[in-house]
Formats: sequence, structure tokens, C-alpha cells
Amino acid sequence: MSVRDPHSPLSLGAILLAGGRGTRVGGAVKPLFEVRGSTLLAAAVTAVTDAGARPITVVAPVLDETLPVAWVREDPPFGGPAAAVVAALDEWSAETDPEWTLVLACDLPGVGEAVRRLVNDIPLLPADTDGVCLGDASSRPQWLTGAYRTRALRQAASALPGRGRDLPVRAIADELAIAVVAAPDDLTRDVDTWEDLNEARARVDRAHQVDRAHQADPAPHHPRPEESS
Repeated sequence: MSVRDPHSPLSLGAILLAGGRGTRVGGAVKPLFEVRGSTLLAAAVTAVTDAGARPITVVAPVLDETLPVAWVREDPPFGGPAAAVVAALDEWSAETDPEWTLVLACDLPGVGEAVRRLVNDIPLLPADTDGVCLGDASSRPQWLTGAYRTRALRQAASALPGRGRDLPVRAIADELAIAVVAAPDDLTRDVDTWEDLNEARARVDRAHQVDRAHQADPAPHHPRPEESS
């Protein structure tokens, strides 16, 4: 079974889903929630930009005009995740599609590490695999934390009834051969509620404090023989 050459350049685009209703947070715009000084949307854009993704399309009303992305809405709005993917792919030219497409929800505090994990896993996939997504603590696939071969994604999306309206992304993924990779919970845990947001902020603050402690004292102290005698 052949494997993609890990030394060849990775052709990568990104579709970011940021147009949900936020019903569990009273209609608040979750992608604009801030975690340690950055909105969840800006963090997602930074993550895919750092990975070299191009194009980057956000499916949502324009939430931040400063971001270097294209904006598109599914038709009708709030048509669901599958419809959002269809709308984004419609904006891309099939002739210039990237080989791979990151598909990400914009409510992931751990999006930076999640994207790095996905991008690092792509070169290890067998050639007959259509994509990879991260699995949560119970090994359940998180389709909105994934990377998919764009041709396969486009084919599966184009076959959806009603242009994917009111369908989950699983409706697309069910037609694809996807590798599910177990990942730490912090990489797949999203923000659905105010409690989730508070926990995410506390978690990121703890991780920052640990990093600062390591930077202050990067090497463990090993006592000399005379100190331990």
C-alpha cells in the first residue's frame, strides 16, 4: 500500500465553519469568544495560515473584516455544516483546488495544535485514504476537525440531496474512507456552553503558566553526588 511522499509540498486549503446559531449560549456568536486575547475565529485563521493553507474560506456573515479570508454564506443561512461545506466549495475553482482541505469548526480552543496534528498525519496516510479526522476521548470521530482530499470531498458533497441543507458533515464523511486518529481531549473539545468557555479559558491559562515555569527553569536540577550524600 503506497503512502504519500512526506517530502513533497503539501497543497492545502481550509474551510472554516463559523455561522451557527449559538443556541446554547443564547444566540451569542461563539467564533468571537475570546480565549487568552484571541477570538476562536482568529485562532482558527492563524492555525490554517501557519499551516500554509490557501484558499481560506469562512462560511459565516462577515465577523471580522481584518482577517485575510474569503467569506461566504450557505443558502439559505443556517443550513447546517454540510451545506456550509457545499457553499465554500462552490466558491473555489475545481481546476485550481488544493489537494487537501482542512474542515474546521470555529469553536475549538485547541485549534492550533489540532491543525498541526492533522497536517503532520497527512503524509502518513495510505494513498487510498480520503482524509483524516481527530477522535475524541471516546474515539468518536470529530468530522469538523479534519483534513480531506478535496476531490473526494467535492464529489461526496455534490451528491448530497438539497445541497446538504440541514445535514451534518457526517453525511459527507460517510461516503469517504477516513482515518480517525485518537487525540488528547484538549484538541477536540469545543465550546458549546458558557461553562465550556470558562473551562477553556482556565485550561489555556494553566497551560500558559506551565510553559512559563518551564521557560524559567528549563532543565531539571540533578544534585551532585556530594549533595545527595
